[in-house]
Amino acid sequence: MKHIKRKFTLLFTFLLAFSLLLAGCSTSSSKQEKVRIAEVTRSIFYAPQYVAIEKGFFEDEGINVELTTTWGGDKTMTALLSDGADVALVGSETTIYVHAQESTDPVINFAQLTQTDGTFLVARKKPDFFSWEQLKGSTFLGQRKGGMPQMAGEFGLKKHGIDPKNDLKMIQNIDFANIANAFASGTGDYVQLFEPQASLFEQEGIGHIVASFGAESGKIPYTTFMAKESYMKENKETLEKFTKGLYKAQLWVENHSAAEIAEVIAPYFEDTPVELIETVVDRYKSQHSFALNPILDEEEWNNLQTIMEEAGELPKKIDYDVLVDTTLAKKAIK
Repeated sequence: MKHIKRKFTLLFTFLLAFSLLLAGCSTSSSKQEKVRIAEVTRSIFYAPQYVAIEKGFFEDEGINVELTTTWGGDKTMTALLSDGADVALVGSETTIYVHAQESTDPVINFAQLTQTDGTFLVARKKPDFFSWEQLKGSTFLGQRKGGMPQMAGEFGLKKHGIDPKNDLKMIQNIDFANIANAFASGTGDYVQLFEPQASLFEQEGIGHIVASFGAESGKIPYTTFMAKESYMKENKETLEKFTKGLYKAQLWVENHSAAEIAEVIAPYFEDTPVELIETVVDRYKSQHSFALNPILDEEEWNNLQTIMEEAGELPKKIDYDVLVDTTLAKKAIK
């Protein structure tokens, strides 16, 4: 009888401990706060974001990220403004466009992801040596008018004495998704491309990377995490945790090799060989495209507006403090 009683006691103790463990797991799970992110495109350029998800840096902070690719700046901002997303990952210029329309709930940049343009100049023929002068009189496949890639591209051209409107034939009536195909089919002497398409074309002999617009345009808040002002006020602690998770990923990316990063983010690019992902990551790391921390500084903001103004796309100058809030970013790096 004592033996049976002892077995029952042990069983009860085990069940009690197991139930407490389950309760603990349930409590931990219930603390996870969902943040819905709308990313403007799926790109190796956004490697730190995917690292933050895959390495569990967001999860460690109690954040459950729901990531959606919205394919285009207009669609991304529409998702954010209509409450289809909590946070948008897109170019900072979009916040200026929204503000110019006198929005009653402005969109605020709170954490920076990339700090240079992410496109490259690809030539159809490989030159013995490259000079920007070679673009004069050529046909150039550009990006969408008013978008950051196009504005940064024009800024780079002007920096080298090339007038985009008069010194070359600029083609801008092709959808973003079809620009690479148009070039591959024989349209244009030069094209402005994101990775991994630029490196893929180089591998296939379709084109040759001759310059980086990221290196030419300098540091700018090219891609940032942003949210509506109302959401930021109501979810301050959530976004603080989110930014901490992001910063952990930024540090991890800075301190690990391109090969290690490529291995982590490979699930997001199933149709891209991991060796190509590594090549692209290495190229972006070498030109310091990935922001080292989430702080968007005033010099970068002013450079962004200078580029927009040069392109004739700046509705009006906006003071740094109006659309940028570094409070969360500064807390994250402490």
